[in-house]
Order: sequence, then structure tokens, then C-alpha cells
Amino acid sequence: MRTLNATQVIDTVAKMCIDSNRYLPDDLRRRFAECAALEESPAAKEVFRQLTENYELAEETGLPLCQDTGLAVFFVEMGEDLRVEGMNIREAINEGVRKGYAEGFLRKSACDPLTRANTKDNTPAIVHFDIVPGDKLKIAFMAKGGGSENMSRVTMLAPAQGWAGIKKFVIERVAEAGPNPCPPTVVGIGVGGTFDYAPILAKKALLRRLDDVNPDPKLAAMEEELLEALNKLGIGPMGLGGKTTCLGVKIAMSPCHIASLPLAVNIQCHSSRHQEVEI
Repeated sequence: MRTLNATQVIDTVAKMCIDSNRYLPDDLRRRFAECAALEESPAAKEVFRQLTENYELAEETGLPLCQDTGLAVFFVEMGEDLRVEGMNIREAINEGVRKGYAEGFLRKSACDPLTRANTKDNTPAIVHFDIVPGDKLKIAFMAKGGGSENMSRVTMLAPAQGWAGIKKFVIERVAEAGPNPCPPTVVGIGVGGTFDYAPILAKKALLRRLDDVNPDPKLAAMEEELLEALNKLGIGPMGLGGKTTCLGVKIAMSPCHIASLPLAVNIQCHSSRHQEVEI
């Protein structure tokens, strides 16, 4: 049994919150450059220029990439031979969020759903746990902004609708979202499971790098087909028109009930702020 002090979890989470909100991942930087080179619209090219300037300034000044520094979402894989001492793992993660959002001068967006009273420290975090073999702790963090999250949807399709129904729903959802999620977006899609599990699959899919290829050839082909279809919508960067409405499509799939076809679309903004750490 391996023992991990809670302070290490707290400090790791705090740093993830700060760094994810300040530094754009390298796969996104490359995709910005690739897409900007393909654009013909002056407006689209200018948006990419401004997005590039924005992430360079954020890195230089330490200011956030966006004023909406999001709710703190975590996917945690905890080894069954690991024990956290000092406080339980959920408490340690929340303490890390408090520390990171305070020290990084990040906006606190968590509030009561009805009174709208702010919790003032961006907690409680949204934490999804998996118990896995071994004695390691793997933490994936995502800063999820309101604009993109509001454009996400879950539905229960009839099994007979199949891939055609999935494709239709995803395209319609992105088209209806328009400029609201700050495109060009990354689109996570969860297929299968249950009503509650499909959105988790969709959100977890957003943790993948833009430059990876789905190990399942069928899903890889579906991702490419959807990416091409979404970029044909012409919404473009920030909704001003262009060839780049979507930077990437990521699909996660799980078995479902014979009578169901759960489907979730979770949209992420162009910054797609996330990070993974193993302790």
C-alpha cells in the first residue's frame, strides 16, 4: 500500500488549475496555425491572428486565456493500492481548486442554481472517480466555461436511427449553437451507456489530444466524417464565417440497453483547457 500526503494532491491540483487557464496546449497551437493557413476569409484569418496573440499574451503576462475560467471538472483514476492521508481525496481536490483559483486570480464561477449566490472559491469541483489497479493517482482537469457547456445536449435516440441519426443530431446541435460556444470548437460525443453516462463519455472524450487518432478504426472514420460535415456549416471562427467551425471531433462509445441509443454532445470552446498529471 502506497501512502500519498494530501498536500501533494492539493498542490498538484492548484498548479493544474492555474497552468490550464494560462497556457494553451501545443496541439491546439498547431491546429490554430494549420487552420489559419487554410482560411480564405479575411475575418477568419483575423480571428486566428487574435487567438494566437491572446495565448501569447496569456503566457507572457500570466493572465488567463479567457475571463471565464470555468467550473473545475476532474476525471480521477485512483489506484486500489493507494491511500491519501491528511484528508480524503475529494476534500484534497476541492482544497486544490480553492488554492489554485485564489493564487492564480482566476474567476470563481460556481454559484447556487437558484439564488445565484457565488460559492466564492469555485468549489465544489465536479469529480468523476474510477478505481483502477496499482498505486498511482492520475488526475485529468478541465476548465469548463459556461458558453460552451450551455450549448451541450443529451438525447435518447431510437436504436433504428443508428449512425444516420447520430450524425444528424450532432450537425444540427452545432449549427444551432452557432457562435455561442466561441468557435472553432472541439466537439465531444458520447454514444451508448445510459442517459446519465453518455454525457460523461462525451466530456471525457474532450480530454483527448487533437492530433491523436481513435484506436477504433470505425470510430476514427466517424470522427473524420463528422469533422468534415461540421466544417462545411460555414459558421467559422467566432461565428464570422469561414472553413473552420470545428477543430476536432472526439467520440467515446459504450454498450447500451437493447431498447436505447443514448447520445450526448459536449462542446468545448477553442481554448479547450485541460491537463493530465500522474502522481
